[in-house]
Amino acid sequence: MNTKKNFKLMAQNIAFLVIGSILYAAGIALFLDPNQLAPGGVVGIAIIFNRIFTIPTGTIIFLINVPLMLLAWWKLGFKMIVSTMFVTVFSSALVDFFAAFGAISNDLLLSAVFGNSLVAAGMALIFKAGATSGGTDIIVKLIKIKYRHASTGTLFFITDAIVVISSIIVFKNFEVGMYAVLAMVVFSVVFDKLIYGADGAKMVHIISDKNEIIAQRIMALEIGLTFVKGYGGFTKGDKEVILCAMKKPMLPKVQDIVKEEDPYAFIIVSSATEVLGEGYKSHYSERL
Repeated sequence: MNTKKNFKLMAQNIAFLVIGSILYAAGIALFLDPNQLAPGGVVGIAIIFNRIFTIPTGTIIFLINVPLMLLAWWKLGFKMIVSTMFVTVFSSALVDFFAAFGAISNDLLLSAVFGNSLVAAGMALIFKAGATSGGTDIIVKLIKIKYRHASTGTLFFITDAIVVISSIIVFKNFEVGMYAVLAMVVFSVVFDKLIYGADGAKMVHIISDKNEIIAQRIMALEIGLTFVKGYGGFTKGDKEVILCAMKKPMLPKVQDIVKEEDPYAFIIVSSATEVLGEGYKSHYSERL
């Protein structure tokens, strides 16, 4: 049974990586790149370099990611980037493949909205499979190793802003730059809704035989928790249940921690309409 579950999970993750890479590449090649929309990150850098050096955008994305992945391998470990390497290679090849079909629309507004909606949907699937698309995700992770208290949102904003400003200079078109900013906003909204859902806060109950290590790792994320006494109806023994509340962006990290420490743990996730308490709001504000 456990083997079947593991196989099913692996098959699901592979499907997410493949479909996510296709959507991600289609958004870039069919909407963003042909309309000179460079909405931050490695994608934006590749689109700018494509106009300067006339090298295929997908190839540039791959070339930029290679040294970043090698650096991540050194700093973060090989296991963490295997799936990211697959996504990078596969999606880069797909970008160049889709580019042959040309732009689906030359309308900047439609291209900004639909292009980055596809990119966001693709990246949401990729994230759900435990991978990333590489690029600035890796850069931010490495910066956070040294500067743990640096705001993730601020770091992404700075890198994206630099790319958008550069695109305005290279393309000499301020209007295109404004549409690139719109594309960034679309991505943020769509990605957030797909990966985290519509509710603002989550309440999580975790039942596991490895509560201590799970609790330590969750608290390392600056998430408070409480141990609740329970009694196993099946095992007929005392149980300690972890109860914690968090903002939705933290939920995937907590789920990953539980899966890594105890694949057989029981997790209950529910929506919390309001959470009050010292440290909760300050933690959320820092991430914004």
